[in-house]
Amino acid sequence: MKKKGTYSDKKSPQFEDRLGTGTQSLHPFLKTAKEEADEISDSGETTFARFASILDSSLQGFISFPDLILQFENTCREVSELLREEATGRHRVIEDRFMRQKAQMLLDEAATWSLLWYLFGKGIEDNLGDIIVSPSTSQQEVRDFVMLDHTAQLCLRVVQWLEDLASKAVDFDKKVKGWYTGSYLHKSGVWHQTQRLLRKKSGSSMLVHHLDFDAPTREQARIHPEDQKQEQALLEDVWVLLRAGRLKEACDLCRSAGQAWRAATLCGNGGYDACPSIEALRKMGKNRTLQAIELESGLGYQRRLWKWSCYCASEKISEQDAGRYEAAIFAAQCSNLKRLLPVCTDWESACWALVKSWLDIQVDLELVRLQQSKSEQIKNNGAEPDGNDALGDLSMEGSSGPDVWPRQVLDQQPRDIQTLFQKLHSGDLVPEAVCRGCKEQHRQIEMNLMVGDVSHLLDLLRAWITPPSNDNTGSRPHGHPQMIRFGAHLVLVLRHILPDDVKDAFQEKLQLIGDLILNTYAIFLFTQRREELVGVYASQLAPYLCVELYVHMMELRLNDSVHVKYKIFRSAMEYLPFFPGEASKGCVSEILDRVLMRSREVKPSTRHVKTEDPGEQHREGCLEKATTVQWLCFTPPSTISDSELVKAELLARALQHSNILFREFALISIWRTTKMPVGAHMLLSYLAEPLKQPTELLLSLEHHNVSENLKEFQDWREYYACDALYRNWLKIEMDNEDVSPIELSSEEREKAAVAARQALNASLSLLERKYTPWLTGIQDMPQDTIEGEWLELDGIAMFRLSSGDCLQPDATACTALTSALYACAGELATERQLSVDISICTGDEYCINVVLRCTALKGDGIGPCTAEDGGLLASVMAAAFKGELEHFEEGVALEVFQLDASYINKEGFREAPAKFIVQGLCRRCCIPELILRCMQIRISLADLPDGVHQFHNELVELIASPDSGLHRLFSQQQLQEFLLLEREFCIRSMEAEEESSIDATSY
Repeated sequence: MKKKGTYSDKKSPQFEDRLGTGTQSLHPFLKTAKEEADEISDSGETTFARFASILDSSLQGFISFPDLILQFENTCREVSELLREEATGRHRVIEDRFMRQKAQMLLDEAATWSLLWYLFGKGIEDNLGDIIVSPSTSQQEVRDFVMLDHTAQLCLRVVQWLEDLASKAVDFDKKVKGWYTGSYLHKSGVWHQTQRLLRKKSGSSMLVHHLDFDAPTREQARIHPEDQKQEQALLEDVWVLLRAGRLKEACDLCRSAGQAWRAATLCGNGGYDACPSIEALRKMGKNRTLQAIELESGLGYQRRLWKWSCYCASEKISEQDAGRYEAAIFAAQCSNLKRLLPVCTDWESACWALVKSWLDIQVDLELVRLQQSKSEQIKNNGAEPDGNDALGDLSMEGSSGPDVWPRQVLDQQPRDIQTLFQKLHSGDLVPEAVCRGCKEQHRQIEMNLMVGDVSHLLDLLRAWITPPSNDNTGSRPHGHPQMIRFGAHLVLVLRHILPDDVKDAFQEKLQLIGDLILNTYAIFLFTQRREELVGVYASQLAPYLCVELYVHMMELRLNDSVHVKYKIFRSAMEYLPFFPGEASKGCVSEILDRVLMRSREVKPSTRHVKTEDPGEQHREGCLEKATTVQWLCFTPPSTISDSELVKAELLARALQHSNILFREFALISIWRTTKMPVGAHMLLSYLAEPLKQPTELLLSLEHHNVSENLKEFQDWREYYACDALYRNWLKIEMDNEDVSPIELSSEEREKAAVAARQALNASLSLLERKYTPWLTGIQDMPQDTIEGEWLELDGIAMFRLSSGDCLQPDATACTALTSALYACAGELATERQLSVDISICTGDEYCINVVLRCTALKGDGIGPCTAEDGGLLASVMAAAFKGELEHFEEGVALEVFQLDASYINKEGFREAPAKFIVQGLCRRCCIPELILRCMQIRISLADLPDGVHQFHNELVELIASPDSGLHRLFSQQQLQEFLLLEREFCIRSMEAEEESSIDATSY
């Protein structure tokens, strides 16, 4: 009987060591991510990080793809083993069941990886050295046949695969249970109970009278039931070992059980291994004995005699119902499927029986063909063949004779691989469990791999993994996570390991469906917060899919923590080239360009709806735009090539894009409120630290106009500092207004005065710059580099009332705005061929598209230096932003969301940005507003003793000076407001002087 071992549910102490193998040459970031994943996830989910680690090693060239497949198999087995150890009743019933199901799925996957290695990863060794004998033996002929015949080679590899799976199952039983198949007590195969009854002469008439192994068959009697039970247990274990390809262990088991005769029946054919493999031929070596036998009796003659004996034994045992395992053992050695399939209770065993029988028949028929060929050759040479060589006259389909196979055996065999799988599906030939197994996902994958129908395999994976076409919920994957992971890795392995002649037939399908499955798995990892693993798979996607994937991830994780965002950034940097050039991969620069471009689009989620506070949604939109620039402010990992150059490139792009956003934010935030332009200040905070670093490499970049962008950034930093000081003063002033002047403390008055002086000093410092006026001096491109003749200003805006509410546009309002903008240009509209196009946005009924276009002239779009006021287009749009358009509704202004200016060539295509227009527009809107704010602050200081003298006429002189030209930036209403504020300041100043003189006289 079998030895009983103690079973322990404690995890294997070596498992954790095995868990970390195969990752020595990975990116450090991926190693860290793997360690974090192993800590926070359950055992079944560690496969995501481990598979990514192994795949990364292979893509870097550290391990070959055949070795990659073996590591995938080992990983699945190890994690499956860990799950099975954990599912031992320590959890709830449902949890244990779920863990066992996951463990079984991983075990099935391991079997599929193993098959893939046997089919495509295992090479063919043809260097047999000095073991070749001449004339050749049947073993050598069989080996040559299997090497050259595709079907036989396929069958051999499938048999080896299935036997390897069974062998690993036996080893697992030994490891986990403490006992294993074949662990028998000494001489347990001897019929002790029968022997005892025979000695007492008290047995029944049905009991055998002799103890030799032929007695039950010869006497048509039985042994003792206890011995029969022990005999069946022995035969069952012999069957398991034969099924696992462990012929030697099966023979040793029979000998240790006291049945050496049974070992002899297993090692028939002279004790030689009948497997037509190179390993078996090497083990046999230079077999002179077999050579001598076959020279005398004919090629494969002894083999056929042995197989005939096995066939007769299997039939006789089955007829006497002496035991199905004993009949199956003999049937497996003679391809007798009728007696073999009944004991095959699972898909793997039934498939092994069919394929092995078919392989043996192919080999046997080939040996007969070779012998016939030799007989014909002897006849042609004039020699008389002996009886053993005269096989040419015998039919291969005969039913008797030692040299041929019975028709019953031949008829049982499949004609091709498709017929073989049909037999597996047939309930008449195999048990129901085998038919059910054919419907399992991994069994279907394995059958398609054996057939070589990769096209149908891809269709199956797509149906199981990717969302159906009628799924309107987006690209969220469906199906089991382990199947999604397996499908992604399978298509990658197929791309690299399939022979070119096989892959050419479905190259396009493998690329398209493979990308679809990879993209689905990447999205799945993203939804599971495993962003650090995405880069390995995104790098294998088509460039456009890779870019779309990262853009999608960056948009969805825009408001997440810096740690999460940096994981996405670093995964892109680690696995994708930064600059374009490698056609097979997407590049980081294109991803960032797309993210920045899409961030400026007015999305439905951020567009304004009619609420009591219309500016709030604008600020939220600005915040989202500003947050996008953080992607450019991360430090690239030092492990990538040219990391310092990439860092400078990112900073240059951040400067360029920040300036674009600064212009838009400034036009939005010209209203005199206490709410800070949070988007602008967030941009300043992002770039504060990077700009502290040395800028030599940054300034050496020529294609981004870094020096000009850096100067403009500094101008905006100074402007927003003034803006923040003004809003701080305004908040203090408004808080003080809520308190009675009598109750207002001197500290509060002093605080307001200090804030006013700070704001006024900062603004005057910006306005009085002589050599580098604010937002001027930007050199335009020379005329010969500009192919276009047109300037275009386009943007997305909304109507805003002076009360702060928004006005929903209609066709009438759009037509009126078109006419007002055209009329604002006066005679220049005709001279410059001005065109105005206003339309309602299709996605938002509160927004309008504004497009202005005119011809470029010298000084306004053409020449080495452009006009500082932005030219015609800027002047027209400035009137709209200030709400001072004639022939339009009074008090209605445009509030911009997005604004761009560009050069247009003759064909109507955009050639280059014309940022001087937007910069000039900002000067027209921001500088007058800044001066008016200063006037407002001056009034608050007029009551103070030193307020009159410190800021007396500076602002008036600044505007009136012909050198500054600031008066050209003011509209009619702004000039009127300026004069009114100056008048109020003068009155307040005189009142303050009068009160001061009265107080002095009284004193």
